[in-house]
Amino acid sequence: MDGSAIYVRERGNLRRVSDIVLAQPKPVSSCRRTNPFVLRKEHFIFTYNAEGSLRYTTKSLFDIALLFVADNIHHVDSLVDFPEQIGDRLFAAAEENRVFLNADISPKALRLFGDAYGEMVLGSLCLRNRFPLLHERMDEIKTFHSLKSLDLFGCRLGDNHEIFQHLTSGSLASNLVQLFIGGNSLSDVGLQRLTAPIRMLRKGLDSLQLLDVSYNPITVRALGYLTCFPKLENLDASGTSLKLGSGLKTTIWDLLGLIYSEKPLDTFDHSRCKTEGWAEQVVNQWETNSSQMPKLKKMDESRTSALRFFGRQKFVREVLSAASSARGGEKEAERERLHFFRPAENDPLPERPSPSTTNHQGKPSWHNLKKRQRQSEKRDGSHQSPPTKRLSSSALSAEDNDLLNSY
Repeated sequence: MDGSAIYVRERGNLRRVSDIVLAQPKPVSSCRRTNPFVLRKEHFIFTYNAEGSLRYTTKSLFDIALLFVADNIHHVDSLVDFPEQIGDRLFAAAEENRVFLNADISPKALRLFGDAYGEMVLGSLCLRNRFPLLHERMDEIKTFHSLKSLDLFGCRLGDNHEIFQHLTSGSLASNLVQLFIGGNSLSDVGLQRLTAPIRMLRKGLDSLQLLDVSYNPITVRALGYLTCFPKLENLDASGTSLKLGSGLKTTIWDLLGLIYSEKPLDTFDHSRCKTEGWAEQVVNQWETNSSQMPKLKKMDESRTSALRFFGRQKFVREVLSAASSARGGEKEAERERLHFFRPAENDPLPERPSPSTTNHQGKPSWHNLKKRQRQSEKRDGSHQSPPTKRLSSSALSAEDNDLLNSY
């Protein structure tokens, strides 16, 4: 620790490590009994016995080595094949040492754990109406490539956000099952941009089963961009420009193989959304730290623009107002929830549709749906594949080609 040479014995060979600068121990405070962060740096544990006398015991060699690695986690090359019990304790030690609050170290450290332990680090991430956190911790959030569920509702993504490319590339695109992007002022152009790599390169988001695009100004045109999700089973289009009627039901069935749900689907109940994994408390630390302490380092373009435009105090006010407006919009749309789901193969279709104020036709459309289902089964030769639109090279517009070139 005094800057002298370091030798490492590995696989019977002794080599010198000269380019690694280890973390220096912090100076011991005079009030070390009241400072928990200093106690973790020492090799002794101070306690009191039944008589009130001070006693100390030495820490185990494992705990001493664990703290040493946690302090120098940015020098570790890989944790692959290390037992998950070791990884869990090492992650907890780094978290307690506030390693993940350091913007220079946290992306590399989180990627290190993510590559080794995947979904255990973070399997579900809820950033609902927490757009300041998304902008400030974009580099760290991109390291969570094993997410099964990602909630970005109310994060003000717009039509051209940098996270779109992250969602459709890398291992996250093959792992993501649930995606909530409602309340983001996302138009048809935004959905076209989001799905362009998938529609053209035929890869990405292959496992997506649930999609929430509610409270976005999308039209029927946007439904055509969703045909690139082969396993889509649930769709929430509430609060959009889509109007419930026989035409919309037929279009969604023909394009996506989904039918309208008379009752709200529990899968879109956002009260169940939560952050799960080892990094759950890390995300909470980010939010707490950003609200109490301004960042001292120079931020990238997206973070700087966010801080300059909104300001930290306005961030908090707008988060609360966005949450209240979203709740108010949801209450207004309760009368006409647009939830669609894929019927199970062995589930019988309802004999009659529910009464609709926009549909005055005498014949229900469920008989036609069953007829279309039998025709699609004969045409596709599979009972599980819904009728899909085959994409040809002539179907790619000039705008799609421009989007492809931008990627």
